[in-house]
Amino acid sequence: MRRHRNVKIVATLGPASSDYATIRALHEAGADVFRLNMSHGKHHEIAARHRIIREIEAELNSPIAILADLQGPKLRVGTFARGEEELIEGATFRLDLDEAEGDATRVCLPHAEIFAALKPGANLLVNDGKIRLRVKDCGADFAECEVVVGGTISNRKGVNVPDVVLPVAALSDKDRADLEFACELGVDWLALSFVQRPEDVNEARTLAQGRAAILSKIEKPAAVTCFDDILAVSDGIMVARGDLGVELPVQNVPPIQKRLVRKCRAAAKPVIVATQMLESMIESPVPTRAEVSDVATAIYEGADAIMLSAESAAGEYPVEAVTTMDNVAREVESDPTYHEVIEASRRVNRQSIADAIVVAAREIAETTDIKAICCYTESGTTALLTARERPHVPIIGLTSLQSTARRLALTWGVNCVMTEQLTRFKLAVLNAARAARAQGYADESDQIVVTAGVPFNVPGTTNILRIAPCKESLIYATDPG
Repeated sequence: MRRHRNVKIVATLGPASSDYATIRALHEAGADVFRLNMSHGKHHEIAARHRIIREIEAELNSPIAILADLQGPKLRVGTFARGEEELIEGATFRLDLDEAEGDATRVCLPHAEIFAALKPGANLLVNDGKIRLRVKDCGADFAECEVVVGGTISNRKGVNVPDVVLPVAALSDKDRADLEFACELGVDWLALSFVQRPEDVNEARTLAQGRAAILSKIEKPAAVTCFDDILAVSDGIMVARGDLGVELPVQNVPPIQKRLVRKCRAAAKPVIVATQMLESMIESPVPTRAEVSDVATAIYEGADAIMLSAESAAGEYPVEAVTTMDNVAREVESDPTYHEVIEASRRVNRQSIADAIVVAAREIAETTDIKAICCYTESGTTALLTARERPHVPIIGLTSLQSTARRLALTWGVNCVMTEQLTRFKLAVLNAARAARAQGYADESDQIVVTAGVPFNVPGTTNILRIAPCKESLIYATDPG
């Protein structure tokens, strides 16, 4: 299904979008990737949504990526005898390992690993940062805190610890079980929560065993600090601005978002900007102007994808939310300023033959009357490198591997077409021309750029660039072999 935009849209499925009709409507409205949130829903419910997506994919002959988002460890306080208490600014409040119900002076925090990492002066954020505590004294089983920002604290509210790297694995027992379930189900991407260090990503990759690509969620200050190392071992990145905005001052998030997006583009790895993009559309059929501007900013930055969470999973207007994102993307990408911004942020990266080939393909396409860049890709690397260039013309990714086509549904500008395995370059040119015509990118009077690698079907061998006519008789005439 051809999209008239380059940025991809990720839609989270949930109670408001779990039936065939709604999921199909979401895809037809513009959703390229469906997110299955492992924090909500039982395995049989997630399997049912997965099955529906694959049915729609087969019916529409349109590769769809499925992203399973692992919950990650949840750090929460215990319970209170009265259900909740009011913490007053300046008061003392104790967190400890005592399982007795809490009161206005203390509560259980059943995570010894937090106490092991705490130091005086560290901050603890409760209930998405609404309550802020500062550690005055701590030990192996307690933390005596001053209430810096008060408020109502109630049963099992979440706790964030922004100032220290916690000795907590990114994968809980639940996450390991969910990871195996998702891989057996056949998802294309695994989103890893609570990433603090590259070792967290390596553990998930070992467990996945190549069955899914690994996407690291950047939601903790520690992950921002060692981002380059995390990016190096990840297949993709999600800028998860919700938790990031809790653990860091909110004014820090926009520059971090811009910096991370640029680094991902330079590394030719897809990046999703996520959280609260059209939050008001959970209850309203139209977004706020600020939300539209937020979506537009991510597109101007060159993000590969923008994501809907509760808007499509539990909101009253899931299809309208996708449609709004699609409309904003089309408008932004038709703006001449968009192309100026993209070109200004492009980095020259020519470290290999493949790098040189895709740079040349983009430059040729932009200086002559070329309608599309058609790249043959087995592992997806050539398509990723081509997308890194952010060319003005469409990118058609041709692959014989369904898994590659699905994963590339997350990548900026790449429109994947399935093709048989090839052994001759002339057949590659013919197939590329047919795909360009069939998808409506070109007609017989047009020309395309074709990139491929010889020998065929071997990852990492991109070494040929050809400017080819779309008319088959001309292809035969100019390349009789």
